[in-house]
Amino acid sequence: MDPDRTANRHPRLPVWLLIAAALVMAAGLVWLEQQWPMRAGAPGASPLLPVPAGPAGNFPAPLSHAGVETLKLVAAGLIGALISAVHRRRPGDKPISRSLAQAQILLCVAGALMMIIIGNSLARALGIAGGATIIRFRTPVEDPKDSTVLFILLGLGMACGLGELGVAGLGAAFLCLCLVLLDWIVDRKPRTMMLEMVSASPEFPADYVNRLLAAYQVRFEPREVNQHGQKATVRYYCTLDPDTPLQRLSEQLTDVSAYGLKSVTWETQKKE
Repeated sequence: MDPDRTANRHPRLPVWLLIAAALVMAAGLVWLEQQWPMRAGAPGASPLLPVPAGPAGNFPAPLSHAGVETLKLVAAGLIGALISAVHRRRPGDKPISRSLAQAQILLCVAGALMMIIIGNSLARALGIAGGATIIRFRTPVEDPKDSTVLFILLGLGMACGLGELGVAGLGAAFLCLCLVLLDWIVDRKPRTMMLEMVSASPEFPADYVNRLLAAYQVRFEPREVNQHGQKATVRYYCTLDPDTPLQRLSEQLTDVSAYGLKSVTWETQKKE
C-alpha cells in the first residue's frame, strides 16, 4: 500500500469553501428573517411561518408552530457544524478532538432549544438554570480559544432560539472569518511528541513507517529499539504540525493490510 495515497484517503473540504458556505448561509438567514420575522414582538411576526404560493396560486397550509421551532434548531445545527468544521482546520495550540467538535454543534443546538423552551416564562428559565446545576462537566477545556468558541456558539444558538436568524448567521460568518484571520496573523509552533510503536512480529516495518510519516510531513528521529520475544518496540521523537490528524495516522500505522503494527501511542512532550 502506498503511504502517499493513504495520507489523502479522506480529503477534507478547503477552508475557503467553508467560508463561502458560511457567507451563503448568513445571506440566506438574513433573507429568511426579512421575509418571515420569527422574533417575538417583531413587526409582522407570527407563530406560523407562511409558505409561498404554488404554481396554481393556491396557498398551502402554513407551517405549524413546531415547524417554526424546528427551523430554528436546524439553523443552529448548521451554524454549529460550519463553525466546528472551520475550527478543526484552524485550531489553537492543540488539535480539536472528535468529541469537542461534536460538543460544539450540540452546544449551539442546546442554546437554541433552551430559548425555545424558556420563551417569555421566568419560571421556565429558573427551572432550566436549576437543572443545569445538577450537570457537572468534569472534562476541562485547556485551550482558551476552544472555551471562547464554545461560549460564542452558545450565544449564536440562543440567537437562533429567539428567532434572530439574521444576527446568528452574520455572527457565524464573522466568527469563521476571525478563526481564519487569527490563524494567519499568529504564528503556530510545531508540536513535539514521542511516538511508541509495537509490532506484532519480531520484524519491525521501518520502511513503511518512515514513508508514512514522511507523507504526513512528520520529522522524526528513532530513539529506542527494544526486542521482546515475538514483538519489537520502537520509540520515535517526532516534530509535527498541529493540524496533523493523529487519529487517521494511527489508523494507517495499525492497518493490518499494510504491515500493521500492534499498537501506536502518542505522548506529548512536556515543556521544560
